[in-house]
Amino acid sequence: MESQFGIANVWIQGDFVTRAVAILLLGMSLASWIVILIKALDIIKFKKHARTAQDFWHSEDFAAGLTKLGTDPTNPFRHLALEGREATAHHRNTKAHLHDSLDVSDWVTRCLRNCIDEFTARLQSGLAILASVGSTAPFIGLFGTVWGIYHALLAIGTSGQSTIDKVAGPIGEALIMTALGLAVAIPAVLGYNALVRGNKSILNGLNSFAHDLHAYFVTGARVSTGEPGNVVPMKKGG
Repeated sequence: MESQFGIANVWIQGDFVTRAVAILLLGMSLASWIVILIKALDIIKFKKHARTAQDFWHSEDFAAGLTKLGTDPTNPFRHLALEGREATAHHRNTKAHLHDSLDVSDWVTRCLRNCIDEFTARLQSGLAILASVGSTAPFIGLFGTVWGIYHALLAIGTSGQSTIDKVAGPIGEALIMTALGLAVAIPAVLGYNALVRGNKSILNGLNSFAHDLHAYFVTGARVSTGEPGNVVPMKKGG
């Protein structure tokens, strides 16, 4: 054959629209992989923090527990513990605000929930990019294919040569755009699903930690994970 299939030929022989579609798909692919890599590294880091959070409850007091959580300011478990401590101290030491009409349990619950909601928003940032790429990339690639086939057929009709070797090359190269769309969409969809599962695991651990913190700040003890309703004493401190 005079023409060989390939992305290079698509770029060389394509017009402005074809090249714009190829650049758009390339940009979407880069954006997807950047989000996947960054969020995957974050999940690995947060899972390490979740494992260290289990040591928090084996501390002699709150200050020692904070030490075990480390000094990383992005550690959501450490931030949650500090937020709970500040909420408890603020509620007990001030009486001039409307929120002080709430009891300490409701106030600590509210503060811990707000902290978790803020972290959840940060954790899920970027997932919309993967969802958008996964849902639109195949159609963008299909548009490039339809556009390429249309112009290939026009060129073939103008030349008056409709033999198989003249038809297969241009149309085959146009079909590459569909393959590119799928190649961009599939990693985005798989990455989205994997990140959602990882985020869910981290949030489950954070919610459990917040439940124990609530019990500690309100009653001075942690709810036991062994027998429901029991609490495990922990010295006040920090």
